[in-house]
Amino acid sequence: MNKWQELRKDLIRNRNLYLMLLPIVAYYFIFHYIPIYGLQIAFKDFNPAKGIWGSQWVGLEKFKEFFVYDSFYVWRIIRNTILINVYDIIFGFPAPIIFALLLNEVKNSMYKRTLQTISYMPHFISTVVLVGIILDFFSRDGLINQILKSLGLLSEPISFMTEPGWFRPIYVGSGIWQQLGWNSIIYLAAISNIDPQLYEAAKIDGAGRFRQALYVTLPGIMPTIIIMFILRVGSIMNVGFEKVFLMYNPLTYETADVISTYVYRKGLLEMDYSYGAAVGLFNSLINFALVVLTNQLSKRFTETSLW
Repeated sequence: MNKWQELRKDLIRNRNLYLMLLPIVAYYFIFHYIPIYGLQIAFKDFNPAKGIWGSQWVGLEKFKEFFVYDSFYVWRIIRNTILINVYDIIFGFPAPIIFALLLNEVKNSMYKRTLQTISYMPHFISTVVLVGIILDFFSRDGLINQILKSLGLLSEPISFMTEPGWFRPIYVGSGIWQQLGWNSIIYLAAISNIDPQLYEAAKIDGAGRFRQALYVTLPGIMPTIIIMFILRVGSIMNVGFEKVFLMYNPLTYETADVISTYVYRKGLLEMDYSYGAAVGLFNSLINFALVVLTNQLSKRFTETSLW
């Protein structure tokens, strides 16, 4: 039996599974692979009337415009993008891991399920509603200012949303609150796969609950943590456009303006599509390089990697 006959038999035998997979494959093919064709406009002076093929080829001119002519904005938006992601990695990445470890120690199943359900709820709040809550709570007469004033910590209200120094803490903190429970699901699933006999052996050796978590649970989920960290580092040049766009204003551009919002203003509002494509391509290449680099370092030092 040749390989084509084997493939045909496999397709017939598992046809239901392949039918379930088909929409996912179609989605990625249509929305992620076909658009790659349009990346060539990053090297052209794109004119919608002439189309992609009819537009003039300008080579690296748009990249030069980004790095040389707009250098003041370039380093600001790159710095802001990286800093927001670094803060999120430092404070946001460990948060669901710690939450999963703490939740695993809860023995009352009803209380545990209740905590899980409550922690998942913010994930389902839309970005528009979330930012509306943030703007309301952090306004000059909002809840946060009222609480701080009632505690005697403030004499005058703080304008959180118009002061550049407050943008990053609010952005990262609200993200942790919204995604904490949802991101912990994968770690709870990894914890559930740890052999219970390891805990029994640790108890016999005299390990308390803290030492069991430290020497059994944490090492047991370490491969999952490493994989998630590689994926997170691979998106270090990305910051959610919708949330930043809704939260920022010209007064906070100094710390809030990121690559995605800058591309929106230059590429869509100013209709310089080639410029926007060039910046987007640069962003994607940096993310790809970071994924490859982090994966190789992980494979070398921990023997755990994506490939």
